[in-house]
Amino acid sequence: MEYDHPQAIRLCALIFVTFYALLHLVEAQDQKGFISLDCGSLPNEPPYNDPSTGLAYSTDDGFVHSGKTGRIQKEFESIFSKPSLKLRYFPDGVRNCYTLNVTQDTNYLIKAVFVYGNYDGLNNPPSFDLYLGPNLWVTVDMNGRTNGTIQEIIHKTLSNSLQVCLVKTGTSLPMINTLELRPLKNNTYNTQSGSLKYFFRYYFSGSGQNIRYPDDVYDRKWYPFFDAKEWTELTTNLNINSSGYAPPQVVMASASTPISTFATWNFSWLLPSTTTQFYMYMHFAEIQTLRSLDTREFKVTLNGKLAYERYSPKTLATETIFYSTPQQCEDGTCLLELTKTPKSTLPPLMNALEVFTVIDFPQMETNLDDVVAIKSIQNTYGLSKISWQGDPCVPKQFLWDGLNCNNLDISMPPVVTSLNLSSSNLTGIIAHDIQNLTHLQELDLSNNNLTGEVPEFLAGIKSLLVINLSGNNLNGSVPQTLLQKKGLKLNLEGNTNLICPDGLCVNKAGNGGAKKTNVVIPVVASVAFVVVLGSALAFFFVFRKKKTSNSQGMHKKF
Repeated sequence: MEYDHPQAIRLCALIFVTFYALLHLVEAQDQKGFISLDCGSLPNEPPYNDPSTGLAYSTDDGFVHSGKTGRIQKEFESIFSKPSLKLRYFPDGVRNCYTLNVTQDTNYLIKAVFVYGNYDGLNNPPSFDLYLGPNLWVTVDMNGRTNGTIQEIIHKTLSNSLQVCLVKTGTSLPMINTLELRPLKNNTYNTQSGSLKYFFRYYFSGSGQNIRYPDDVYDRKWYPFFDAKEWTELTTNLNINSSGYAPPQVVMASASTPISTFATWNFSWLLPSTTTQFYMYMHFAEIQTLRSLDTREFKVTLNGKLAYERYSPKTLATETIFYSTPQQCEDGTCLLELTKTPKSTLPPLMNALEVFTVIDFPQMETNLDDVVAIKSIQNTYGLSKISWQGDPCVPKQFLWDGLNCNNLDISMPPVVTSLNLSSSNLTGIIAHDIQNLTHLQELDLSNNNLTGEVPEFLAGIKSLLVINLSGNNLNGSVPQTLLQKKGLKLNLEGNTNLICPDGLCVNKAGNGGAKKTNVVIPVVASVAFVVVLGSALAFFFVFRKKKTSNSQGMHKKF
C-alpha cells in the first residue's frame, strides 16, 4: 500500500495505566463472558477446571443437537490436555452446527481445536470445512497433524446468536474437540471490513514457553521466537503497565534487540498469496534501565516503506502500534525493520508481534426476524430435521428442508418466502409465529394433525399467495378476512369439521359420507369476474354468429 508520509498511514498508539491491567485481571478470574465447550462430553457431566489453565469447561450438550461422541486413543492422551481427549463427530447430514448465545456487536476471539487421535481406529484423518454462520471460515485438513490443529479468528458478532458449523466435503467425517469464545474489548482489533484470521503471535524471547490463560486475560496463545545469532535478550522483573490490548506481563517482560548497536532489527514472513491483506500489531515496552545519556529511538519500515519515523518505547509501559488500514506485501513476502535513528545511543527492540490476515464474510445472515420466527416454529412443533441447523437460508446448498428464500443479493439479508411442513406430523394449533414471516408467499401445512381454528392472522401476511391447510383436523369458521383476501389460493380440503359460509365453500361428499371442503380464493372478486366474463362471452358469440353470415371469407383461430 502506497503512502507518502508516515502521518498518512494513520498509525495508532494506545497506553493505559496499571489500573486497567488490574481490572482485566479481576474480570479474567471469573472468566466473564467465556464459553469453553468440551465437545463430546456426556450431557450429565459436570463442568470442570482444566488442570493446565484453570479454565472452566462444560459439556457441549444443548449447544449442538447432532453428532456422536468419541475419545482419542490412549497412546495419544499424554500429549494433550484434558479438554482435547474427547470429541464429537458427525456421521449424519452434511452441515452440523453449534449455536452459541453471544453479545451483539462484540469482538470475540473464537478458537476451535481439532485432535484426531485415531479415535475411530481407521488411521484416516478427516478433511472438512468450517463455517462461521453462512460463510466459509477455513478448510480443516487433519492429514499429517499428529499434534492436532487450532483454528482461531477474531470476529464481530452481528446478532446475539452465532453458529459455528462443520461441513462434510468428502467421505471422512467432521469432528471437533473444543470450541471456545473469548470476548475482547471493542476498541481493539478493529478492521475496516472483514474478520481477522490468526496468522502468528510471537513474543521475542528464548524462554521456550508458550503463554496463555491465566497469564493472558483473553486466553490468547503466545509462542516464543528468538534468533540467537542476531539478537540478544532483555528481561525485567519489574511490573509493566498494560495497554488496551493487554499483552501478558510475562510476554512484555522480555524483548529482543540486535547484538550490534548499529544493526537493524528485522523479521520477515511469507503470506498465503500476493493479494493477501493483513493487520499487524506491534507491542513495545522499554524494559531496560537507561542511563542519563541513553536514548532508544528508531524508525519502523515495512518492506522499505516508512511506517513510523521516530519511535521511542515507553518506560515500563506497554504501547501497541498498528495500522488502521489493511496492508499488503507486493510479492507476498513481508519484511519488518526497526532501524536506530542518528540520535539514538541504543539499538531498537521488539517485545511482541501479532499478524492476522483479513477474511471477508460477504454473505449476509438471514433476516433476524425470520430466523427468530422459524426457530420458534421449530420449537413449537418439536421439529428435528437434520438440515435445520445453522442459517436457515444460506449458503444456498444448505437451505433448510421445506424452505425457500429470496437470497439473490448476498449483500442483503435473505428472507423466507416459502414454508412447506406438509406431512411432518405436526400437532396442535397453527403456530402464531408464522405471522412473523412477513415476506412469506407460500405456506403448506397439509397432511398433518393440526387442530383449532384457521387463524385470522394469516390474512395479515400481505405477501401470502398460497395457503394449503388440507388434510388436517381444523374446526370453526374460516375468517372472512381470509376468504376476501384478493389473489390468495386457499386449500382447506379434508378438514371435515370446518365451517364455510354459504356460497364460498363447495362441500362434496367424500368416502364414507365424509365431507370435503374446497375453497377457491379470491371468492367475491372471482364471482363478480365470472358473471361479467360470462355476459361478455355470450354477447360476443351472438355478435359473431351474425357477423359470420355476412362475411363468408373471414377466419379466426381460437
